[in-house]
Amino acid sequence: MTGTSGIKEHMEVIGADGVHVGTVDHFEGGRIKLTRKDSGEGHHKGHHHFIDGSLVAEVEGDKVRLSANAAVAVTMEQEK
Repeated sequence: MTGTSGIKEHMEVIGADGVHVGTVDHFEGGRIKLTRKDSGEGHHKGHHHFIDGSLVAEVEGDKVRLSANAAVAVTMEQEK
């Protein structure tokens, strides 16, 4: 399924390369809100990050696949 309509809580978000990026907390305002446990290290730790819905390539089973590789996708994450 393409698009963002099938995104649900607790789905795994993976890059185009299949590498784990995060876990969906929920989808809001056209963005995927990731759970805090996937919030990174240092000053990024302990708060939510968001991935713009335009990066979603498809929803397949219990996974959200992005159009960018994981290493690139995490550089595009937004805070708040």
